Amino acid sequence: MKNAEIETRRQSAMSRGVGVMTQIYADRAENAEIWDTEGNRYIDFASGIAVLNTGHRHPKVIAAVKEQIDRFTHTCHQVVPYENYVRLAERLNGMVPGKGEKKSIFVTTGAEAVENAIKIARAATGRQAVVAFTGAFHGRTFMGMALTGKVVPYKVGFGAMPNDVFHVPFPVPLHGISVDQSLDALNYLFKADVDPKRVAAIILEPVQGEGGFYEAPREFMSRLRTVCDEHGILLIADEVQTGFARTGKMFAMEHHDAAPDLTTMAKSLAGGFPLAAVTGRAEIMDAPAPGGLGGTYGGSPLGIAAANAVLDVIEEEGLCDRANQLGSRLKQHLSSLRDDVPEIVDIRGPGFMNAVEFNIGGKPSADFANKVRGEALKRGLLLLTCGVYGNVVRFLSPITIQDAVFTEALGKLEESIRAARKA
Repeated sequence: MKNAEIETRRQSAMSRGVGVMTQIYADRAENAEIWDTEGNRYIDFASGIAVLNTGHRHPKVIAAVKEQIDRFTHTCHQVVPYENYVRLAERLNGMVPGKGEKKSIFVTTGAEAVENAIKIARAATGRQAVVAFTGAFHGRTFMGMALTGKVVPYKVGFGAMPNDVFHVPFPVPLHGISVDQSLDALNYLFKADVDPKRVAAIILEPVQGEGGFYEAPREFMSRLRTVCDEHGILLIADEVQTGFARTGKMFAMEHHDAAPDLTTMAKSLAGGFPLAAVTGRAEIMDAPAPGGLGGTYGGSPLGIAAANAVLDVIEEEGLCDRANQLGSRLKQHLSSLRDDVPEIVDIRGPGFMNAVEFNIGGKPSADFANKVRGEALKRGLLLLTCGVYGNVVRFLSPITIQDAVFTEALGKLEESIRAARKA
């Protein structure tokens, strides 16, 4: 079947609100490779937006899901519970950064995890307000949109956002926002707009995802933790995109001295199956009354089975170390191009959560980033752009990518960047 034929059908059948980056239609996939309906092969440096840290169809994940299918596919854990849900909660409670007893819940999507984290924070503190950061992405539900620090395309046309949500600048020295300036803005917010004693939580991504792969400085995270402790505010780490070995640690917050009170997870938690979680301090997680949390598909048996297998794979295959090795190779390769490609203004990211940022004439260039993405697609390499200015190319290949395929991808990436300069 031709890609163009399916694309014509898609345009007639689907809402244009579901944006589609490519017009290639997947037929099959394995580890870091995808083949479309016409038999064309692509190296996947998108991973379904950071969902496939363990690759497409990892054998151990597939085996676990097949075994679960043979037992049962759905009971709703709130009606008839199952042991592997409890086991996964126990494992996450022991892994998520922070001291003391923890508890977990499972839901279906990252946005749902964020929504529930806010509900839990409000129930635990008796407060309403929430502070987030510019450039943040926390989902497409109404609370997710309100927390997200980017208007286009996420908020346009959807009316008023939930109230009592405030934003302060995320510290990005490359764009002129220092740690001091960010924290000064937070202090000014507390003086001008909201009493800190009315703030339930501050939520942030340890490494911003859609916002441009900017890592929160260690000093900033430590000082933010101090601010939260001073005012009785809960700190929520949104690890939906950063979790599960992507940054060279199981969780990105392990790079910091500060620990969150609540952590949201999804994406690579279940290796391609829908599953999300919130894990946090036990006394906070127990604040909502029975029935206040949950969902019909929350903690799907298939997603739970996949997630337990994913945690096994990360440990058995040493994927945290592997992420650091791959990220180092990628950043070295990009650095070798800087003399010939003056458009490269920054190369960054912990572990294998890496990005390259492009400027032209000292200004962010979304056009150049999109040219790189387009040239890469021609060569069979799937890339994603991101950033408030759209001038960042991010790299989210499976951490399980084979060495030979990774080397091939680096070659395609270099060709694509050089071709973009000529386009």
